Amino acid sequence: MKFEEGLRKLEEIVSILDEGKVPLDDALRLFEEGVDLTKDLTKTLDEIERKVEILVKKDDGSLEKKPFLQEEP
Repeated sequence: MKFEEGLRKLEEIVSILDEGKVPLDDALRLFEEGVDLTKDLTKTLDEIERKVEILVKKDDGSLEKKPFLQEEP
């Protein structure tokens, strides 16, 4: 499943649960599905963040690649 599809499905689940009109058994099933989707989407985002790099312009004008989430000293 593509990230966008998973996110859309998660939004649908949240909307349905927010309405509060589904039977408890169905709500529990939807909640569990939402938790699983959240785990999958978080894993996908973590993988993407590891791949993303930024270019930082140094004082001498040259560019340096750094990991996206690198903490500043």
